[in-house]
Amino acid sequence: MTSSFSVAHLSDPHITTGPLGAGPAAGLQLALARVLALDPQPVAVVISGDLVDQGRPEEYQELRRIIGRFPLPLHLVAGNHDSPDAMLAAFAGSGLLDSGEQGVHYVVEHEAATVVVLDSNLPGKPGGLLGAEQLGWLDAVLGKRPDVPAFVAVHHPPVPVGIPFLDGMRLEDGEALAEVVAAHPRVVRVLAGHVHRPITCAFGGSTLAVAPSTYRQSSLSMRDGSPMGYLDEPTGFLLHLLTADGGCATHTVQVSHAAGLLGGF
Repeated sequence: MTSSFSVAHLSDPHITTGPLGAGPAAGLQLALARVLALDPQPVAVVISGDLVDQGRPEEYQELRRIIGRFPLPLHLVAGNHDSPDAMLAAFAGSGLLDSGEQGVHYVVEHEAATVVVLDSNLPGKPGGLLGAEQLGWLDAVLGKRPDVPAFVAVHHPPVPVGIPFLDGMRLEDGEALAEVVAAHPRVVRVLAGHVHRPITCAFGGSTLAVAPSTYRQSSLSMRDGSPMGYLDEPTGFLLHLLTADGGCATHTVQVSHAAGLLGGF
């Protein structure tokens, strides 16, 4: 295995329209420009949910204007701020949601790795749920290429991360997801968002990697009842790199507070 296959992992851009739309749009565009300047470039980019802020069709139109000319494969994940129906209406047939035949959960088989995107959206609730049917589908999909490294993407973290307010709205069936992941040793990373902070922990015999937001970061409020807020901490993304020994290394790439090279699109 060479080190030429990597996945850029962005999250939580919260694109919106109107007077408040400039900041989220600029954050996502800047992050994507930083992705393009990486050498070698990633094979694919995953955006792990909360693509838009309110799930409105016009927000997805704005998102499409931002990413429409991006030259690398983009795999979009539904978050609790998203509307799967509006996502399908905006992106079905575009290649951004694969074929759309499964709704907004789908699989993309790259030559060197499999990317599986799950839908944890639970209408009307901030937390997430996959359900037995989708977990069974995931198990079957991972079983089709057992010797190929796999990335599993879901918006909601499936385990507590130590921030009580956000732990109360995590993935409800995280233990069931862990069982499926543990049954497939070539799952090299489980990718998540939702928290607006970079976090890593062991999960199901693999590693859970939570990406920071391209827009703004959550406060590290670790006491129950502590007020939550947003901070002007660096935006960025994660880069998951398959290594020569068959493993996977994760790098944090800062964007807003770094003098990194940028690409144009």
